[in-house]
Amino acid sequence: MKVNYEKELNEWIGNERLALELLQVASMLQLDKSVELVLFRRKVFDKKMSEIINDHENAAKHSGLAVTLDVTTNLAKAIAKLNLAPSRIDLGRLVKEYFDGANKDYDSFVAEQLKEFIGAEKKVLKPRDVVLYGFGRIGRLAARILMDHAGSGHQLRLKGIVTRDHAADDLEKRASLLRKDSVHGQFAGVVEVDQENEALIINGHTVKMITAKSPAEVDYNAYGIYDAIVIDNTGAWRDEKGLGEHLKAKGAGMVMLTAPGKGDVPNIVHGVNQNDFSAGGKNIFSAASCTTNAIVPPLAVLDKGLGIEKGHIETVHAYTNDQNLLDNYHKKSRRGRGAPINMVITETGAGKAVTKIFPHMKGILTSNSVRVPVPNVSLAIISLEVKTKTTVEEVNNLLRNASLYGDLVEQIDFSTSDELVSSDVVGNSHACEIDSRATIVSEDGKRVIIYAWYDNEYGYTCQVIRLVKHLAQVRRLTYY
Repeated sequence: MKVNYEKELNEWIGNERLALELLQVASMLQLDKSVELVLFRRKVFDKKMSEIINDHENAAKHSGLAVTLDVTTNLAKAIAKLNLAPSRIDLGRLVKEYFDGANKDYDSFVAEQLKEFIGAEKKVLKPRDVVLYGFGRIGRLAARILMDHAGSGHQLRLKGIVTRDHAADDLEKRASLLRKDSVHGQFAGVVEVDQENEALIINGHTVKMITAKSPAEVDYNAYGIYDAIVIDNTGAWRDEKGLGEHLKAKGAGMVMLTAPGKGDVPNIVHGVNQNDFSAGGKNIFSAASCTTNAIVPPLAVLDKGLGIEKGHIETVHAYTNDQNLLDNYHKKSRRGRGAPINMVITETGAGKAVTKIFPHMKGILTSNSVRVPVPNVSLAIISLEVKTKTTVEEVNNLLRNASLYGDLVEQIDFSTSDELVSSDVVGNSHACEIDSRATIVSEDGKRVIIYAWYDNEYGYTCQVIRLVKHLAQVRRLTYY
């Protein structure tokens, strides 16, 4: 036993050394070249060595590949030798292609695979200013994510935050709420208060705190903000007329709503239909709802693979600020009852929202929601009648493959754990995480039920930022 103990300990220490080396290479690429390394969408930069080791073990388990630290570190070092354009590169895909090919020389292999990325001039990014209109749950998470993605400043630059009121101690209170969160933990960065200039300094970025009663009254140019993308996370305005008030402000160039848009406002789920839109035509967009973002990607996979005849979506949703802590009047039915002590049936527009993205599904999906006493992470139970007879294994393989390769790798995560519970999904950046152990297929093979978890706060906000990057044309080249 002593020999085994020492052997395993030495192997762990060896992996820690490799993880540290990989982290150093990833940090240099991120900060100096705006090249981000990920491992099947798990970031490498700014992580603990033990987290990197764990990510490698999970990647090997889920992909069936020999995803080892020595291979990924050698691939990373080969990437560092190239003069790449700003990009996001998945080491997981490179590992697969490395073992599939005959060439085992890391430098020549990586140079061949990434030849289209060589030359920094191939992707020159013009940074865009961003303003957060509202600083609640989504607004503060958006600030965290924007800072986490800031890199060398070539993409989105958070320049301002707009709130309605401003008391003497507001800055310190808002800084404190950004630093620490009861659900998402402590912000991995530095937040300072600049009272004289009415600003927060977040990881070295000066962010002006602006007070306004209405969107149109703000002069962003006066704060050094130009052609800004305004992310409205208040939900106060949802149609073109209301959201158009933002565009009356000097220095505002585009509006992104973090709620379902009404009327002619496009509802977009990044990964699925973002390529149907560009900032050239419209300048008011919606990132749809958290539930729509969670269900549309797996629906797209199953519709393509099996064909959907009809179905029902039931969301078991975390309670939100819209509900009351204790019983009190609410303009909507049932939502007036205390959220932390009740399960509350309420409506969801997610089923109808799907048809805005997939018109051919109009009339075949129904949906409803039950709010439950958890503060974050929700579950979509998707029950479908499919055209092609199938099995549990086939359904899970469709979703697993979509989580590893293709257009939906940022949207679909895949779990093989028998012990997965809602709190395990807090902080997951994907739009949803498929609980493969819960998948059900009827005996006749025509009824499919899947369970898709989603962090309705953080995962959704990651989708919002992806969409903003796309519309702002600051998405780096991606190698997934």
